[in-house]
Amino acid sequence: MQWKSFDVHKADEVDVLKDFRSKFYIPTTPKGNEKVYLTGNSLGLQPKAVRELLIEELDDWATLGVDGHTHARRQWMPYHELLTEYLAYIAGALPTEVVAMNTLTANLHLLMVSFYRPTKWRYKILCETKAFPSDYYALQSQARFHGYPDAVVEIPTDSHGIISESTLFDFIDAHSDDTALLLMGGVNYYTGQVFDMEKVTHFARERGIVVGWDLAHAVGNVPLKLHDWGVDFAAWCSYKYLNGGPGAVAGIFVHERHHGKELPRFEGWWGHSKATRFQMPHDFEPISTAEAWQLSNPPILSMTPLLASLPMFAEAGWEALRSKSRTLTTLLANGLCELQDAYDADISILTPYENEKSGCQLSVIFQGYGRAMFDHLTQHGVVVDWRYPDVIRMAPVPLYNSFEDIFKTLEIIEKGILIHKK
Repeated sequence: MQWKSFDVHKADEVDVLKDFRSKFYIPTTPKGNEKVYLTGNSLGLQPKAVRELLIEELDDWATLGVDGHTHARRQWMPYHELLTEYLAYIAGALPTEVVAMNTLTANLHLLMVSFYRPTKWRYKILCETKAFPSDYYALQSQARFHGYPDAVVEIPTDSHGIISESTLFDFIDAHSDDTALLLMGGVNYYTGQVFDMEKVTHFARERGIVVGWDLAHAVGNVPLKLHDWGVDFAAWCSYKYLNGGPGAVAGIFVHERHHGKELPRFEGWWGHSKATRFQMPHDFEPISTAEAWQLSNPPILSMTPLLASLPMFAEAGWEALRSKSRTLTTLLANGLCELQDAYDADISILTPYENEKSGCQLSVIFQGYGRAMFDHLTQHGVVVDWRYPDVIRMAPVPLYNSFEDIFKTLEIIEKGILIHKK
């Protein structure tokens, strides 16, 4: 697929998802031109329907006050349940296994209370090298809290930050006797590497290891089948590919085999049985679903944007989303490789994009001129992401990015290479 000969206009015309782009606000330049937005891996765009939904909630609050809990057009007390079916579809879960709540790192801590249960003989936590820092801080603090300050062990990478399948499985096997928990990012935030979550989960659980996944960069990006894969638990944020807005309410998955079990848990009243919650009993009676891990009543204004975004995933369907995602990302990757060959430009793509499991993100290094290229892209209306020390992250999102976006990006990169070559 040569990018200059690729007919982007025809591709955009026949794109079965093309109408979704008009459902989002696209940031513009000072001159009013649409930017090329390739940072859905950091913050997704705002669905246009969000504003009206939020105004409805504000109006209900203004006119109903506390009665909005039971009389708002979307009752506030069970508000989180409006998201359940959509989250179950996106996560590949049963509706009883998912719930929207809290924020990502808070949820990881709550879940580790239940699922990181170290003993003298099994206490290690395995994670990937260069995990997202907040994950690593959470793991380290949990390990210290339990009295095992050296419990966190990082799975080694190659010189490009990639973990090969053989290295991953050999490492899990070598540490299986004394490992209590494997907790990794399903998609590494830095490299964009997508792990084979199904195979890793089965491999680790066969060795008696509890398996959890941070799906911050996976949910809404790649198809998930958390229930079928047998994942013990997972957590995600909702402001990246799920387009929930900055700091949006996050979500969790807990496999049904753990429901109704007597597990250690930090408890709050919204995890208590709905039948007796408002009788204000003294003793906690957990809901027999993933909702048992809830602490407080739902943050309505934080959840509302997801009512605009999540239904689009079910409407679009994973087959169409994956097909377009693969084509967009492959076009971008092939174009970068062609530019490297044409101009002898030192460009490295860290992300293993050839893999069918790869997602939207490409992590790219322009050796020796990365920051200059980032600035060049920014100045020409292409919104990408810089990660220290030298990585530019680009993520074409199938719901709102077009093929023309990719063509424009490659044209601007070509000009940036020529400037660097002078």
